[in-house]
Amino acid sequence: MSGWWDDAVVYEVYPRSFADADGDGVGDLRGIIERMPYLASLGVDGLWLTPFQRSPQVDQGYDISDYCDVDPLFGTLADFDELLASAHENGLRILVDIVPNHTSTDNPLYEAALAAGPGSPERDMFVFRPGRGADQSEPPNNWISVFGGPAWHRAAPDSATDTEWYLHLFSPGQPDWNWENPAVAAYFERVIRFWFDRGVDGIRVDVAHGLFKAEGLPDSPTVPTVIDGLRSNPLAMDQDAVHEVYRHWRRVADSYSPGRLLVGEVNLEPIRSARYTRPDELHQTFAFAFAKLDWDAATWVSVGGHLEEVRQSTGSAPSWALENHDIVRTATRFGGGALGRRRARAALVALLGLPGAVYVYQGQELGLPEVDVPVAERADPMWQHGGVSRDGARIPLPWVSSATGTHGFSPSGAGRPWLPVPEGWGRYSIQVQEETPGSDLRLFREATALRAALAADGAFGSGDGVRWGVDGDSRLIAERGRGVRIVVAMGEAAVPLPPGEVLLSSEPLVDGMLPASAAAWVR
Repeated sequence: MSGWWDDAVVYEVYPRSFADADGDGVGDLRGIIERMPYLASLGVDGLWLTPFQRSPQVDQGYDISDYCDVDPLFGTLADFDELLASAHENGLRILVDIVPNHTSTDNPLYEAALAAGPGSPERDMFVFRPGRGADQSEPPNNWISVFGGPAWHRAAPDSATDTEWYLHLFSPGQPDWNWENPAVAAYFERVIRFWFDRGVDGIRVDVAHGLFKAEGLPDSPTVPTVIDGLRSNPLAMDQDAVHEVYRHWRRVADSYSPGRLLVGEVNLEPIRSARYTRPDELHQTFAFAFAKLDWDAATWVSVGGHLEEVRQSTGSAPSWALENHDIVRTATRFGGGALGRRRARAALVALLGLPGAVYVYQGQELGLPEVDVPVAERADPMWQHGGVSRDGARIPLPWVSSATGTHGFSPSGAGRPWLPVPEGWGRYSIQVQEETPGSDLRLFREATALRAALAADGAFGSGDGVRWGVDGDSRLIAERGRGVRIVVAMGEAAVPLPPGEVLLSSEPLVDGMLPASAAAWVR
């Protein structure tokens, strides 16, 4: 079923770092409501809100303890309803994040499982197993957590009789659900219906390729030293049974009018990820192979070409993204400094020229760089357990330029934000970029407006294919099926543009040439 999402631009809002209305240093739903005019001005079609549900915040909200309530840190359900109404009044759809692979140790169902003890129906909602060894003091298998360290912890370490361990593929505060138990599927149907009934336009499914584990939970043949999410352990992901879950969720989503969107975080090879977007499963999955690109034309062509081959063979169109709250900012990834920002700007123009859905991360429209957060102030559990920090992509947004304070993230006089704002952060601010001709923000708005206009007059179609190529090692050309070419100068010299009308350029042309580290749309 086609829908608004086929060629949508969706803006990811990370509520903790978007806007703080109450002055506690943490962004909240009221902050999003107050900034809705800005979001509407971006020309995007929808907003994806990362978790704001009730949580002890061990993993900044991805450890949900109550899937059908708002954490007081962010506000109330009434605030959410107001946010949803405001978004709809401004022509924006809302996606909420659902985390079905794991929950929080604060979830009342998990607390009940601990209290009920081994062999109980309550424990069967989660993955509990006896330990190994004569005294069961060793984990049930050798699996490693995505955050580093063992994927198992003792349920009651001080008990002489309860020797069971529970599985947590992420932090110890995030026990995995047991999807072999039908009661878990029934629980999550109630959850997604709760949000659909409330009027949300779709859900983003966290770790959508997780849920089921290999039968018998065998040891992994190898224990990785460098962990790449669930891809490090095929036994903990991409099991065939997961597809029936999404077939059921698709029937639920399609039963609403209008239908609701299902988009999955499926960090697999494209040909495997495509299986999750068969006609009766999820509508979209993120093209993770593209999201991990560096500034290299040959790699862009190789990955883009492979995604196009998968689209042609399976009908599964990629959902494009270059940033999210887990990935190093492109301005840093593409070289850092002024050069990195220029490349990030070009990459975003190129991204918005591609057919299909595009997901952008808050601050990407400002060209924000990654921040090296002081070790003592890092909050990411992945840093605490595995030595990798994602905090640098989660710094609070700069709204205004000021000599001190939080640059408009919090009200004047508020305390320090949950992550430190670096010196000079205000030079990237929305206020500065609103007032600066040719700024990243202004270019982003120009690109989204032109994208919408070209879609309206038929020059852009969501079903267009893309032919990828590179001249030498520097001029990348991605040609859409309707005669529009996306050109990116990825080397150190300016490149000629193909014949035609230049619709958009990330930098002014020089004697008709596209400067280095720039992108253009040519018809």
